[in-house]
Amino acid sequence: MKGRRDRIADPREAAALLDALPEGDRTLWATAMYAGLRRGELAALDWAHVDFEGNRISVEASWDVKTGRVPPKSEKGRRTVPLPRDLRALLKAHRLRQGRGGEGLVFGRTRDTPFNPNTVRRRAEAAWKRAGVALIGLHECRHTYASTLIAAGVNAKAIAEFMGHSSIQVTYDRYAHLMPGGEEEPAGRLDAYLDAARLRESG
Repeated sequence: MKGRRDRIADPREAAALLDALPEGDRTLWATAMYAGLRRGELAALDWAHVDFEGNRISVEASWDVKTGRVPPKSEKGRRTVPLPRDLRALLKAHRLRQGRGGEGLVFGRTRDTPFNPNTVRRRAEAAWKRAGVALIGLHECRHTYASTLIAAGVNAKAIAEFMGHSSIQVTYDRYAHLMPGGEEEPAGRLDAYLDAARLRESG
């Protein structure tokens, strides 16, 4: 529906949602929340594209249920996103727990078979209901990532790149309501600048 606002979890709620999950699922949801990968990108993510030294994830592919690994949905979809400290720790622990020597799919049932999104969702919903926290979807975790970037003061151009949007206009159209300062703030800044310039001239 046009104008609908998707659910977004603030940092405290995001932490509570992740804490309530089974250990084996936590890193998947955290990667959606703290790196903004789409569901297909999560399914196709390979350990070869997780750079712990450089603290970044390279998004190189998506996953189609019929054809398997496919290119991202657009050229901008092929991108690099920063790897925050908490997610880095979760991914390292997940790789060790997985026991595959850091090879193959990061969230695969096997090295080459991705997770089943319906199964993952059902487990998560059951865990969140037990914990008494509001449910969230993987795509809403992506919105949470955008919201967190905005709250952290990351500029719109970088947000567009990290989200894999086709243009910065898509980012503005989707998340302008979360960005600080409506029409009043730029006007106030312009007034302050002009006032300061007049004071310099009169002084």
